[in-house]
Amino acid sequence: MYSAAHVADTLRHDAAHYGFTGGEGVAESFDWSKLKKSRDAYVRRLNDIYENGLNKAGVTVMRGEATFVDEHTVRYLGEGEEKCDGAHGTKVSAAKILIATGGRPHFPPGTGVEEYAISSDGFFELEELPKVAVVVGAGYIAVELAGVLRALGSEVHLVVRKGRALREFDPMISEGLDAEYVRSGVHVHRHTNGVAGIELDADGAGRRTKTVTLHNGDSIYGADVVLMAAGRVPNVEDLCAECEWTPNVETLHLESCGVKMTSRNYVVVDEYSNTSTANIYALGDVCGVVELTPMAIAAGRRLADRLFGGTHYEEVKVSYENVPTVVFSHPTIGTVGLTEPQAVAKYGEDNVRAYTSKFANLHYGIFDVEPDDKPKTHMKLVCAGVDERVVGIHVLGMGSDEMMQGFGVAVKMGATKADFDSTIAIHPTASEELVTMGVWGTSPQASGAKVSPLNGASQGEVDLKSKM
Repeated sequence: MYSAAHVADTLRHDAAHYGFTGGEGVAESFDWSKLKKSRDAYVRRLNDIYENGLNKAGVTVMRGEATFVDEHTVRYLGEGEEKCDGAHGTKVSAAKILIATGGRPHFPPGTGVEEYAISSDGFFELEELPKVAVVVGAGYIAVELAGVLRALGSEVHLVVRKGRALREFDPMISEGLDAEYVRSGVHVHRHTNGVAGIELDADGAGRRTKTVTLHNGDSIYGADVVLMAAGRVPNVEDLCAECEWTPNVETLHLESCGVKMTSRNYVVVDEYSNTSTANIYALGDVCGVVELTPMAIAAGRRLADRLFGGTHYEEVKVSYENVPTVVFSHPTIGTVGLTEPQAVAKYGEDNVRAYTSKFANLHYGIFDVEPDDKPKTHMKLVCAGVDERVVGIHVLGMGSDEMMQGFGVAVKMGATKADFDSTIAIHPTASEELVTMGVWGTSPQASGAKVSPLNGASQGEVDLKSKM
């Protein structure tokens, strides 16, 4: 969906500046149903690939719900079986059990919210592009889907509880994205404290539209779709001992097996993915540590190494520090490490130095518009300590999604500002800005690298397994 939105953006806003005519008309011809059909077919192919991989690995897949009987046993309940009555299902016992049930979209309380709103799951079931869409939330999913819908042609209202979206990101990023979304025509409703209610109505054209009332008293009229992206909750309701409770998260019985949860019903784990029960492990969104798919994959690999890789791996664990991540907003965001406020809180203001840059990407260089009207790229290096170790990188702008993977490696390895400065810029690119920030030669000449790249030092030779 992001790629389709990117194509639409290019046709509407960029093509004419490069001498192509008719881009706006082509964008208006967008066929949602065709895209949905192709996307759904691709997802099915991916599912088949994963299932074939499991089969080849000898994994038995049991589809249904599982409930804990004791710390070594779960009851598997297939389709059509009555839930948790103690008489149905198949018991499966194991020496080790992993909880990796993930999370699901959360609907906040409010009149008509569950009846008339959809979640991010429902977005992928839409049969047509909504004329008017209300997106509620301030996180990844909210800004991503708001950006997609706006680029494809919807009138979009983004509802945030406080001042802006992505408040946990570096202020440069959240403020910059807010400005770009307003510039693109997204209506941002601020300081709303969320949605109070949704009512169904009809307009003269026969569309079944909705009126959204916010807690601050404002209303949004004529919405075809109200998409709630106000957060996710862990999937743990059904992981109980005998399910003798009402269906809500406050009455979970994982504790019957000795598995502790937080006040927000995330499974409590240590740095090795151990729960409070010796043979039960948990990872991924159900733990609420770093809720990203690649993070869960990495945690799963390290846990498998530790449990089944022999003594050589018995102390391995995944690192939750300096995790690079991307938000597929419009424009994209790439970030790794600490924000500037986080670095100041951790190291003290006197020990932190931030390098920033704001510019129009070369892609927009020939655009016949005022300089202030060109989309801007924002970059920041957050450095700490006497050696100016790079503890955070934050980028908003074209290409940030691709450039962040490589720079994430540098931060993970402890690169310093001088290490960045010693790297030859690739010109003309946006990413060269990250290795040319600040006044040349003013950074401490200290390297975080195993093989220093500073001041023309030799890169040395690699250690060979055998002689040539």
